[in-house]
Amino acid sequence: MWEVAPGFRLLTSGSAHPVHGPWIAQVRPRVLAAGLDRGWLAELIGPCGYVPDFLTPAPAGPAPGPAAERDAIAATPAARVRRDLDHLAAHQGHLGPRLTALHADPAARLPRLVEEIEAYWELALAPYWARIRAVLDADVLHRARTAAEHGTGHLFDSLHTSVRWDADTLRLVRRKRDMPRRSAGTGLLLIPSVFTGPGPRTQVRPPEPPQLAYPARGTGALWERRPAAGAGALAPVLGRSRTLLLIELEAPASTTGLARRTGLSPAAVSQCLTALRGAGLVSAHRSGRCVLYARTAAAETLLGAAAG
Repeated sequence: MWEVAPGFRLLTSGSAHPVHGPWIAQVRPRVLAAGLDRGWLAELIGPCGYVPDFLTPAPAGPAPGPAAERDAIAATPAARVRRDLDHLAAHQGHLGPRLTALHADPAARLPRLVEEIEAYWELALAPYWARIRAVLDADVLHRARTAAEHGTGHLFDSLHTSVRWDADTLRLVRRKRDMPRRSAGTGLLLIPSVFTGPGPRTQVRPPEPPQLAYPARGTGALWERRPAAGAGALAPVLGRSRTLLLIELEAPASTTGLARRTGLSPAAVSQCLTALRGAGLVSAHRSGRCVLYARTAAAETLLGAAAG
């Protein structure tokens, strides 16, 4: 969920971005066509400022699935939803009609919000998740090694220029309120994010541990096109058509789009995608009336090995 809010804000802002431009160009038309720029998320996530804390529940483990996080949102106590919405109203000056209804009856309206979050996930994040997750996992491994080799203080100092470890105090530039141990909850959750930025964001919601979301290392190269050199070595194993489709799935695409770009018939594309999906190399994600296909992490590893 730490990717949902900043990613949605970026998409609906209408502005360009030096890193996420390719993703915006592909996803923004789908989000607008689905009307998500006029729904629940649009009222909850403004162009700047506060985002209600209940949208980013504390994860139950190191890698929670999207369904688990949506379930956590759906189970948010009514008092907490209302408290967050009151805080949002103080920032924005008012609540829109959907949020007014959510404030009046959280139990009845939260399922509608969760449905929209799921729709956004399928359109904007699921087709790209293998690539995003690879960046997040690499960041976690790098931070773990940094802590093991140089200590926790060096880990904090390396997160961002606005984060500094000073003796026994973690200092964050421009954070308006302190987070004393006795009132902030136990521990500290560090959450890498490809869409959070340019600086880190914090959330303090006792008794849960405080959360610190920071820009993940390697985000700058997230959408760069990757060379397909050496992928020809896969053709004798996978077949020429299936290898071609894997290469073309640098960005998620529909059967029709793949057929148009490769010259294969739609029936041949569909047959190959079914085989690739069965082998765990391709995933399918519904986008309105069509289905987008995307490479999985296994496919990225396979192509990388062939190119290496």
